[in-house]
Amino acid sequence: MTENTATVPGSGDGAVRRAVAAELAAVRARAAARAPRVLDVGGGSGAWAVPLALAGCAVTVVDSSPNALAALHRRARDAGVAGLVTPVQGDVDALADVVAEGGADLVLGHGLLEIVDDAAAALAALRSAAAPGGAVSVLVAGRYGAVLARTVAGRLTEARTLLTDPDGRYGPGDVVRRRLDAAALKALLAADGSLVLELLQGDGVLEGWVPGSVRDGGPAGARSVADLEALAAAEPALLDLSARLHALARRSG
Repeated sequence: MTENTATVPGSGDGAVRRAVAAELAAVRARAAARAPRVLDVGGGSGAWAVPLALAGCAVTVVDSSPNALAALHRRARDAGVAGLVTPVQGDVDALADVVAEGGADLVLGHGLLEIVDDAAAALAALRSAAAPGGAVSVLVAGRYGAVLARTVAGRLTEARTLLTDPDGRYGPGDVVRRRLDAAALKALLAADGSLVLELLQGDGVLEGWVPGSVRDGGPAGARSVADLEALAAAEPALLDLSARLHALARRSG
């Protein structure tokens, strides 16, 4: 196990991973005597939790699926970090019932706000779980990236519906309850009142449009794609074309 590193190996795409790693480095700088405390809500089988535990964090994963939590336990055990990962069955709607308020240095809600009944209530629950001065990281499906993807694929009816539907859905069969654009995500974060937005960036901005021959062109091709994506993630003009939007906000008070 790799202790006390600022890296987050294999836990997501570059821009998001770097932002999380930077936040964990800041936590370690102000609380060097203990492991950073991370709460991953809707974390499933541990795509983020296990790498974070390998990086020396104490991670609590709250998920409503017992099967996902069982897979998380096996994955953490196999990685040798079972002692740092705590699976908890629960739902974001009753998060206060299963985790302590203000107990986490970093709260993750990745892929969560687009599937819950009430995004504002879910965000408030994430904020309450963060310690004062702690951070909340959310990763959400992007509306205009989805419109562009369906347009390029020739699925014009779905693209039109995604563009005009208030929640950015393509129809009644859509399993995603909402897709957000940058303005909507900013408004959602601002409405909470005690979250201060520090970072808003794209995730999956251009990499999905790179030809497969380039993506599969070996290490040099992969580095070129990663470098381009890193630049695109921070470019405001490209933000709304992202497949996903990532925000990091800090709990004030």
